[in-house]
Amino acid sequence: MSTLFFKRFLKRPFQIASIVPSSKALVERVASKMDFTQPRVIAEYGPGEGVHSREIARRMTPDSHLLLFELDAALARALERQFAGDRRVHVIHGDAASLPYELKRRGFASCDYILSGIPFSILKIEKKRALLRKTYDALKPDGKFIIYQVTNELKQHATVFQRDESEYFLQNIPPMFITVFHKTPSAQGGGRKSTKSKSRSRLAGVGAERSA
Repeated sequence: MSTLFFKRFLKRPFQIASIVPSSKALVERVASKMDFTQPRVIAEYGPGEGVHSREIARRMTPDSHLLLFELDAALARALERQFAGDRRVHVIHGDAASLPYELKRRGFASCDYILSGIPFSILKIEKKRALLRKTYDALKPDGKFIIYQVTNELKQHATVFQRDESEYFLQNIPPMFITVFHKTPSAQGGGRKSTKSKSRSRLAGVGAERSA
């Protein structure tokens, strides 16, 4: 899988975005942002070779569902083989923008969580904001949109979300911003609230709290 990932990166570096998959520490940290104690519907944009997907599937309840949106055909086929025995996992070879259609087609009203490692910074502004709107609309009230990115520029565009929190995670190559956007439609006024966590690094003695 790592060899395939590297080859796909060489062929489509802007789409794949990272030369190596996410570290185990990053995968665990991202998964810790979700509550798996009850059935969930989760979508992932750009799962790549599936390092985050495997951890999510490992933690999910038997009646949860995970929708994987992968544009790269070779990676999508590899994901289909990898999760062939897991009926909870649905691999979609297509654009993340088709999420509303795929949810409806499968009889799901909304998502509890949406995870993304795709490089939003390379998307044109109109497509970026349209995807953010669809993402927001696809989340249930109090749902979360979780991203891990090299830059944190998406925060300036994701104004549809009422609250966000970020941390700079050093235990990955390259280091990543992990940002959680909260859908709180009942919020009245006050604008969006942002919080920033301290960087996380074992080397700095702080402790451990993809690749797209």
